[in-house]
Amino acid sequence: MSKLLLSSMPVYDCSWLDDDSTISGDKKTNKYTPFFEPVVNTFGDGGYSPHVSYHYNPVVSRYHYGVRHPMKPFRCMLTDHLVIGYKLYEQMDLYMPRAATRKELLEFHSEDYIKFLESVTPENAHKYGEQLTKFNINDDNPVFQGMYDYCKLYAGASLDASRKLVSGMSDIAINWSGGLHHAKKYAPSGFCYVNDIVLAALNLLRVFPRVLYIDIDLHHGDGVQEAFYLTDRVMTVSFHKYDGWFFPATGNYDETGIGSGKHFALNVPLRDGIDDESYVRLFKSIMEKVITKFQPSVIIQQCGADSLGHDRLGGFNLNIKAHGECVKFIKSFGIPMLCVGGGGYTPRNVSRLWCYETSVMTNMHLRSELPGNLPFRSFFGPDYSLHPELGGKIKNKNTREYLENIRCHALENLRYLDSAPSVSMQEIPPDIQNMDDDEEDAIVSRLNKESERDHYMNEQRYWISAKEDAGPGELLE
Repeated sequence: MSKLLLSSMPVYDCSWLDDDSTISGDKKTNKYTPFFEPVVNTFGDGGYSPHVSYHYNPVVSRYHYGVRHPMKPFRCMLTDHLVIGYKLYEQMDLYMPRAATRKELLEFHSEDYIKFLESVTPENAHKYGEQLTKFNINDDNPVFQGMYDYCKLYAGASLDASRKLVSGMSDIAINWSGGLHHAKKYAPSGFCYVNDIVLAALNLLRVFPRVLYIDIDLHHGDGVQEAFYLTDRVMTVSFHKYDGWFFPATGNYDETGIGSGKHFALNVPLRDGIDDESYVRLFKSIMEKVITKFQPSVIIQQCGADSLGHDRLGGFNLNIKAHGECVKFIKSFGIPMLCVGGGGYTPRNVSRLWCYETSVMTNMHLRSELPGNLPFRSFFGPDYSLHPELGGKIKNKNTREYLENIRCHALENLRYLDSAPSVSMQEIPPDIQNMDDDEEDAIVSRLNKESERDHYMNEQRYWISAKEDAGPGELLE
């Protein structure tokens, strides 16, 4: 079970107004001025004020793929510092999720693969010989210390977020440590070992008839597409770089699904250097049609940050606001949504993006200048801004003709979807917390004992307080 975080958060001096403003406040005013202000809902925004939950276990940021490896889990820690620094925690329910269990991982992954993840370590890896090749262990997917625990933590956070959506406790649930969309049933791929997105989607399908998966990572979401390639209950849509060889070398527009899943996989292959205006226009024109046609009951939005400009492995020219505009557009439909992270290999920009998109979810507008007392603030120099200029580094090879052609291919694929697929829900879904009766009875018993103890202590505090307040000569009944 997840535990609500109740720890006190630091308070930082700040000025709401940015440095380029012509108005400034005095020191006392700045001290009590928040880092954010609410966004006034308009008709264009859908007037939607969702209940947002934030799922983060700080232990996940302590793991390390290796000195030269581009994947840096500590980017989640930087993101969390920004969320705390801007005081966005005041606008959300905060949860420290538990790690996923072995049984939960086996809902998608094969038993021999999970057994391998459990047992292999950097110290004993040499004993596994051919199994390392079988399970795709290489420079991209190394064996590192605590690998299995790391997988359980980020997968557990996505499962916890999905449970909050299933129970109706959240309208939008956020897990920035998740989004590892390349992992396959039998092997890791592209820095991803366990596919938390597929696990969360399977949990959502217990209750929601249709799940829409949207991927705006630089890389094609091949692991999720492969998992649901034969079904019409999950529609996968991926916007990504594609040139026939760029990893994972899949995701051309002709990959549309098989059997019952035919036309329920939609790919938007893009070339190097796409800019903000082109990307956002294309995204909105396609996704509006997708949501209208498919009519999803819940959405999983993968917000990979490697599609930003200046990313270590990137090839696009997107700025943070443009990336966030895509997420804001999907949010405006008012459909329950799970937001996960994904790629992103320049940690300072990854954390900026995910903090900004957290503010989008919570309907808050953040000041551009980063908080002054932010831990690791030196990472964000020299501008110390939430919105550095990231575009224009790479030549845009996406001509108007090419983008229009891709759009037409996507809309032609949607033409075959006459109506949203109906679903016959015959079996009662199992308990959403994935606990057996004995575990649930033990938890209820413990909570009852705690409640009785709290009631007794409250009575004792009342009589102690009453005696202290009584005046000389007064009697207490």
